[in-house]
Amino acid sequence: MGILDFFKTKPKNTANVAKERLRIIVAQERAQRGTPDYLPTLRREILEVIKKYVNVDPDAVLINVERDGDHEVLELSVALPEKGAAAIGEN
Repeated sequence: MGILDFFKTKPKNTANVAKERLRIIVAQERAQRGTPDYLPTLRREILEVIKKYVNVDPDAVLINVERDGDHEVLELSVALPEKGAAAIGEN
């Protein structure tokens, strides 16, 4: 093996890459299967209400539902901006 062979990129096995990506997608689908259908709508509506008072990034609202015995727990997390950038209408 010559020194130039060391720097050559090795061809990737696209079948293995596609297989791994499919595994990730299937795992995500299985994880989301138990979540209620209303979560995307709930997230969007909560974000709309929060935006009336504070400028937040759409990705700043995280909603999670967990089972705790015979109860379902809705967990809501909103990352608010720093105080100076928070108020609507401030420039």
